[in-house]
Parts: sequence; C-alpha cells; structure tokens
Amino acid sequence: MRFPDLIKLTAGSVLSGRMRAALTALGIAVGVAAVVLLTSIGEGVHRFVLSEFTQFGTNIIAVNPGTAKTFGGSVGIFGTVRPLTIEDSEALRRIPYVTASVPLVQGNAEVQARGRKRRVTVYGTGWEFAEAFRFDVAMGEFLPPDDPRAPRSLAVLGSKMAKELFGNENPLGAKVRVGGGRYRVIGVMKPKGTMIGFDLDDTVYIPAASSLDLFDRDSLQEIDVLYEEGAPVTEVEQGMHRVLVARHGDEDFTVTTQQQMLDTLGSVLDVLTFAVGALGSISLLVGGVGIFTIMTIGVRERTAEIGLLRALGARRDQILGVFLTEAVVLSALGGLAGLALGMGIAWVIGVSSDKLPVSFAPQFIGLAVALSVAIGLIAGILPALRAARLDPVEALRAE
Repeated sequence: MRFPDLIKLTAGSVLSGRMRAALTALGIAVGVAAVVLLTSIGEGVHRFVLSEFTQFGTNIIAVNPGTAKTFGGSVGIFGTVRPLTIEDSEALRRIPYVTASVPLVQGNAEVQARGRKRRVTVYGTGWEFAEAFRFDVAMGEFLPPDDPRAPRSLAVLGSKMAKELFGNENPLGAKVRVGGGRYRVIGVMKPKGTMIGFDLDDTVYIPAASSLDLFDRDSLQEIDVLYEEGAPVTEVEQGMHRVLVARHGDEDFTVTTQQQMLDTLGSVLDVLTFAVGALGSISLLVGGVGIFTIMTIGVRERTAEIGLLRALGARRDQILGVFLTEAVVLSALGGLAGLALGMGIAWVIGVSSDKLPVSFAPQFIGLAVALSVAIGLIAGILPALRAARLDPVEALRAE
C-alpha cells in the first residue's frame, strides 16, 4: 500500500463519518483547551507574583529574627533568640557595598483625624525606605533622618489614607492619632497600588522606634539591606553574618537574598502551574477513551472492508497503519482545535479582566498537543491490532 493510498483511506474514513469524527475530536479538543487555559492562568499568576516582588528591586537581602535551620535537638531553656534591634540595622549599614539598611515593623492600628477613623496597616520603618523600595512622595517629604532611637512623632500617609481622612484638603502639618500616639503629617505618597492583596496606598508610615512602642514589640520584624548593583552578593551576605553573629553571640537570625526568595517562590508557582495543567489533562484521558471506543466500533463496522483489503494483498502491518493513522489524525485535529479554543478563551480573559493575569506557557502548550497525539496513538493501538489480526476470509463474510 502506497502512502497516498493510506492518506486516501484515512481521509475517506474520516469524511464518511463526519459527525462521529467531530465528536471524537471534540473530546480531545476539550482536554487540550482545558490544559492551555489553566496553564495560561497559572503562568500568568506566576509572572504577576514575581513582577510584584521584583518591582522593588532585586538587590535586597532580608534579615529576620530566629533561624530557619534545625540541628535535630531541642535547645530547651538554654536556647535564646536575641531580638533584631534598630542598633543591628545601623550596624549593617557599615558593611562594604551596603547602600541602605531599612528596619521594618508592620502592624494594624486605628488612625484618626478630623473626626474620621480607619483601621489600616501601619509600617514602622526608617528614612531610607522610600528610596530603597522605589516609593515616590507626592507631597511633602518622607520620614527624615532623625536619630533612629529617638525619632520625632512624624507620619507619612499613603495616597488613599490621605484621601479618606482629609478629602481634598492639604494634610501637611495636620495631626493624626495612630493607636495611642499623636503624629504630625509631613508627607503623602504617590499611588503604588496593591501587592499580593495588600493595599500599599491605604497605609501610614511612622518611625520604626515609634512602631515598636505602638505594637509593644521588642524586636524588628525584618531588616532589609540594599547593596550596590553588581556588588558580590556572597561577600555582602558573609559580612552581614559576621556583624550579626558578633552582636548576638550566635546565629539566631535568618539571612535571605532576594534571589533565594524568588527561586523559592518560583518553585512553588511552578508546582501550581503544573498541578492545574495536570487537572486539565484529565480531560485528555477522557478524550482518549472516546477515541478507543469509536475506533473499536469502527473496526466492527469496517470488517468487510478490512477483509477486502487483505484479499487485495494488504499486509497486517499496513492494516495496522491505516487504523493508527486514523486515530492519530483524529487526535491531532482535536488537539489543534483545542489549542485554538484554549488560546482564544485565554486571550479574551486577558483582555477583558485586569484581575486575572493570563500568559501563555509555550512548553505546556506544546506538551498538551503532543500528549493529545500520543493519547490518540495509544487509544488506537488495540482496535488497530484487532483489525490487523482479522482473518481475511471471515472478514469478507461479514455484512
């Protein structure tokens, strides 16, 4: 049997049962569309989350109290963890290549002014925060470089916070009550938007020392160290370890580079994308069952045709090839239709919704199409083998 004859037989079989072929391909199409759509959403979320974190720069090293390492035994009453202090932050500033050391305390408090009140996120931080994390001041100035241990009672409002408390009035110089303390407003930030669900505009910034008193804490939640672009990260990290171990007497802290954060986050998001893609691929298996069923029925219906082909000299491997080719063609058509459908739906979602990020993942798209063809091939093997093993004489007697 020549290759053109194989193509004619396959095309004739598909065209003669258009409805059956369409329904068979539909099962694969739905599966491929589901994989493409879900992985596109997963990839979109992946890129969105990473972009949210990298908008503040990538030359950041975070220090947190406590250690993420365990050594197999309980430290008992002899184990102590010294708090991270403002003095630690100041000491880290003197390490080579370091350009800023930003203390950070975050909490929730009620803010009042002009008879209005709101409960919002309060950030206790240092004067370098705005420059280090690329926040712009719209009005006034950010926290000044006061003595970090005894700062003045000054506050900077997020853009939404200023609007809610003061409306269209100029808030500079006004007094606000944050928790139990009174602060003078010296600045308003430009809109920054949200990050992973946190509204960065509905906030108040006060000095770190004041926030420790406000939230009754003895430790900073984090110290963010920024270093020069192109500086040796390992050397900066080692310098931070030396300084903090010398001050604390032990490694009772955790140092995490921005790249480590992004790598960990990326790994989690990769697993998420793969998981949603795997869920979508279940539909492909359902489509494979459909191909198996249709091909089995097709062998029974075409028994006489198979007998005629064998009588005309077609070998068993050629009969096998005819039915396998038909199964692959059906799955490939379904895969291409599903690809177009999935990408079309994903594009519509991306255009119509700003809240659901969508980004195509070429590796998953290619895998979905390849998997659809493979499933069609596997699903067609048993019916094709059955067709190839038919006795020519018995097949010719079939009606």
